[in-house]
Order: sequence, then structure tokens, then C-alpha cells
Amino acid sequence: MTRSPRSAPTPPPAGEGSAPPGERIAKRLSRAGAASRREAERMIAEGRVAVNGQVIDSPALNVTDRDRITVDGKPVAAPEPARLWLYHKPKGLVTTAKDEKGRETIFDKLPEDLPRLMSIGRLDLNSEGLLLLTNDGGLKRRLELPSTGWLRRYRVRVNGAPEEMALEPLRRGIEIEGERFQPMEVRLDRQQGANAWLTIGLREGKNREIRRAMEAVGLVVNRLIRISYGPFQLGKLPEGTVEEVRGRVLRDQLGEREAAEEPGRGKPPRKGGPAGARGKPGAAGKPGRNAKPGGAGSAPGRPGAPKGKPTRQGEAARPTRANPFTGPGLRAGHGGKPPSGGKPGPKRRG
Repeated sequence: MTRSPRSAPTPPPAGEGSAPPGERIAKRLSRAGAASRREAERMIAEGRVAVNGQVIDSPALNVTDRDRITVDGKPVAAPEPARLWLYHKPKGLVTTAKDEKGRETIFDKLPEDLPRLMSIGRLDLNSEGLLLLTNDGGLKRRLELPSTGWLRRYRVRVNGAPEEMALEPLRRGIEIEGERFQPMEVRLDRQQGANAWLTIGLREGKNREIRRAMEAVGLVVNRLIRISYGPFQLGKLPEGTVEEVRGRVLRDQLGEREAAEEPGRGKPPRKGGPAGARGKPGAAGKPGRNAKPGGAGSAPGRPGAPKGKPTRQGEAARPTRANPFTGPGLRAGHGGKPPSGGKPGPKRRG
């Protein structure tokens, strides 16, 4: 295989100022599930990507469906329709493809028959709850941008007895060590002994944003559960379970052709297990078999969804004029673990 510093398999059309057809090579690799755009650019710099038999070392290249692309000598499959999964991340897993400290990642626990997936945003090691997964790098990038405007809601347990006045800086927006945090939606739900439960909503995803913001107002987070990401709800999805969003629902929410076609009714949500090469991100190549969609049957309304408007697992909450913060509170006299952002169970006696 010959090496060219800048291969041009798809020359631009005649005429000044005309953009070359197709799309950037890094974007194509990302849409094909081979790697994220950043990973694709790194693979190109390492000389691992070839187009029409020529190794390239610059991502400044457009490709079309006629071009043959390989990574490490293996053909890259054509991009599949964009698909989306809901995953109930347990505490103790890292949201990364490979952890330098050797800790277990979420991808180690996914079923083997899923294609190569990427997480939309992250939840840190000690956080849990709803994590969106996709096979499409373009969809990942779009839904991570603050400009998307999707509210991300969390149930947060803090040590201490916060007062409304102490939470006001978070509602107005706060600056921490020179970094500006956008205003948050903060609701104090219940004080329970030495702890308090809050519901927090934000529209950006800075690293450890909620934990850092709480520390700035003198509170320590000892539990953090994401219960929704935009219109998608955690609901009663069991911990460690992954479920595909129906193509129809994804189309309704995105309103664009990039959403997958309706794949069918599918099977109930599946508990994750040790992943093989298909379920875990790695070098590009041919993605694994398509996962059969989740799609459980009708379920009672989930936390955060408007009352009286039940949703299906994997479906978005129906549009409503109600406050997006609407959700179940915490009952007095109960502590312990609230299931998926819902009511906590009784305390265990030591």
C-alpha cells in the first residue's frame, strides 16, 4: 500500500469556490461507528487509515460512497442509520472505551451482539442513572452540544441541611476557579436526617459540574442519579440494562432523516453482560450484528413524566406544558436507594 501525504480520491468539481462532494473522512469513520471524530483523526495521523489503497495522514479529505476506506487493513462498513439506546449505568463503572487504570468500563458490561457504541456525554465513576448510547458519531456530537437545549435532570443527595438562600447562587449561575457555570434549575425536595435530596437540571455538561457546584456552596454530594436526558427518561429501566429507542420515537424527537427506521417491536430490555469484540469499542472494522431493539410494553408513568401520561420504555415523554421539573418527591421517614430517581425504600437497620 502506497503512502500519500494527502490523497484525493474525490476531486472537487470545476469552478472556483466549489466545495468538494462527500464528507470529511473523520466524519465518515465516526458515522460508520469506527471511531469518534477525535479518535479517527488520531488514527489518520498514525497512518492507520487508507482510502482507495492510499494511506492518508491528514483528515482534510472528503470521501463519498464510491471510495474504499480501510482501517488497519480492514474495510470500514457503510454507515448504518443512526440508532439510540438507553442504558442504566450502575455506580462503579467508567464511561470510557478503555481505562488506563484498568477499571471496568460500561462497554465491558454491554451485551455482545450490539454494534460499536459511543456514549453521549458521560457519568463519572460514582454517578449512576441514564446514559445515552449511539452508533452514530454525528448524533453523539449533536446531542452533546449545549445548543441542543436539552435539559438533563438529576436526583442529588447531599450531606447537610441546605436552605433555599444557599442554593440561589446555583440558580443565578456561579463561577468556580475562573470557570463560569450556567444557571441551574434547583429544587429542594426533602430533608432526611443528615442528608437532603434535591432535583437539579442543567443544559451543559462540564466535568463533575454538579459535584463542584455543590462544593462551592458548602455541600457534599454522596449520591447522584441522572433521571432524564432531554425527552428520554430513565423510568423503571433496571440497573445495568440497555434498551433501544424505537426508530419512530427517535425520528419524532430529532425530526431529521438521520434517525433510524422503525426496527420493529423487539424484545424486552436486556441485562448487560461481558462484552466481546462487537460490544466493546476498539479498532475499526466491521461492526457487530445489529442489536434487536428493546421496546418493552406499556409501563406506568415514569419519574419526571407528566402525571396521567404514561410512556413506553425507550420512548420519550409526551410533550406537555407542565413544568419539566415535575417528578415524585421523597416521602418522609424513608431513606436508602430511590429506584431510578423515584421514591427511596426503607432504611436498613444496621
